[in-house]
Amino acid sequence: MKTYVAILRGINVSGRNLIKMTELKKMFEDLHFENVKTYIQSGNVAFSTKPENDKALQERIHNAIQKTFSFDVPVIVLDEMELTRIQQHNPFLKNRSEDVLKLHVTFLGEEPEKVLVDKLKETGEFLPDEWSVEGKAIYLFCPTGYGNTKLNNNFFEKKLKVTATTRNWKTVNELVRMVTPDA
Repeated sequence: MKTYVAILRGINVSGRNLIKMTELKKMFEDLHFENVKTYIQSGNVAFSTKPENDKALQERIHNAIQKTFSFDVPVIVLDEMELTRIQQHNPFLKNRSEDVLKLHVTFLGEEPEKVLVDKLKETGEFLPDEWSVEGKAIYLFCPTGYGNTKLNNNFFEKKLKVTATTRNWKTVNELVRMVTPDA
């Protein structure tokens, strides 16, 4: 068995795409996933299953949500090792003492093409906000708050041509705890 986390974009936001976590958990169990746990109402689900390709899992979960709840919800799946690596490599926590309440991670459905990342870097800085991309994660430092940044999901999806969804640093840490109980 391998442990994964599914991060859903756009559920239970502003009264749209409402899914109760108990119903979402049941849907995951109906897919024969084991050890299913949810975290807060925004669509974070840890589960275990036989090792499978992340893309195949994303598609399977996406299709099940569409069938069960009639919503077209983007789904990003990461395995325990990738999620832990993302948590451990936040550049805004190395040799800096940033307020963790201002840190976020934008998870990407796949690694963006290098040419698109380079093009985005060339567009200039977005100060006071800072960002750094590593693999399927974009680390964000938003000193005036995530609600005030231009560096949101839609921005990164448009520029990098990949699915994106953002979680605050507290949620990232909780997801790691969910998939690595000994952490």
